[in-house]
Amino acid sequence: MQGDTTRYDSVYWVEVEKIVPNPYQPRKEFNEDALKALAESIRQYGVLQPLVVTRQDVERSDGGLASKYELIAGERRLRASKLIGLKTVPVVIRQEVADDRTKLELALIENLQREDLNAIDRAKSLKQLVDEFGLSHSEVAAKVGRSREFVSNSIRLLSLPETIQNAVVGKELTEGHARALLMLVDRPQEQETLFREIVLKKTTVRHVEQMVRRIAQDKIRKHDKTPELMEIEKSLTETLGTRVLIENRPQGGRVLIEFFSPEDLSNIVAALAAEVGAKAEAVEETALEVTPETPSPEGEKTDDGLYSVKNFSV
Repeated sequence: MQGDTTRYDSVYWVEVEKIVPNPYQPRKEFNEDALKALAESIRQYGVLQPLVVTRQDVERSDGGLASKYELIAGERRLRASKLIGLKTVPVVIRQEVADDRTKLELALIENLQREDLNAIDRAKSLKQLVDEFGLSHSEVAAKVGRSREFVSNSIRLLSLPETIQNAVVGKELTEGHARALLMLVDRPQEQETLFREIVLKKTTVRHVEQMVRRIAQDKIRKHDKTPELMEIEKSLTETLGTRVLIENRPQGGRVLIEFFSPEDLSNIVAALAAEVGAKAEAVEETALEVTPETPSPEGEKTDDGLYSVKNFSV
């Protein structure tokens, strides 16, 4: 069934089995529950937005021609349609698609416009445009309708460790968390520690950014710390289960203890109280173990008397 003429060449109903996937599909992860929900929607209302394909006529063994369709955009709709056993789907045929770069651009742009492509798959596709097709970040930005900074910052996400990238894909981290962790790319140990804290404590992006800034400031101040202070800082961090920073100043200093919720603060206070209580008990036990001295003969002065306040006068 042919539709109205638009900027596309034509609209047809095409057999699902004749459509092959786009090798340049930016999306690598497909949520099964979301696909089932989309499939149910298609069952009730049909495919409301046509898929975008290219068509290539190939010669059959009997000398006739057969049409082959390659998917450009709409893989979720195609997968969902297959789930409910649809035989045909509506497609828009793009005749002008002649090269692999255009296929990738179209697939990427469609996903970007829908804004449901995860940050890592998007970054890989943008980098593919740069690496395989020799485009600059500015040229890529113009094609996808974003700023050069957006493209550059997206591609930078690929410098994160694979564990962190996978957490973004799996929605354990947001893109905002990942961008904040990028500021610690030259400090992998602290980056990994902070990443674990984010996943465990569900830390907000704002708090992560604050922590990263403090870590960066701490790096600058590190040369002012003695080995003893650094050891105390490490010990407090381990005892309290959160990041502790000691700022050394010409006149004294201060201790910064991170917390992320009222419950987290209560746990830190409890840990401090337990530590103080344990030390107090240790002091009491030491005092009880001291053997009382034999009273001195009357009139004999003891060393204790030498240091008694009553023996001093002004």
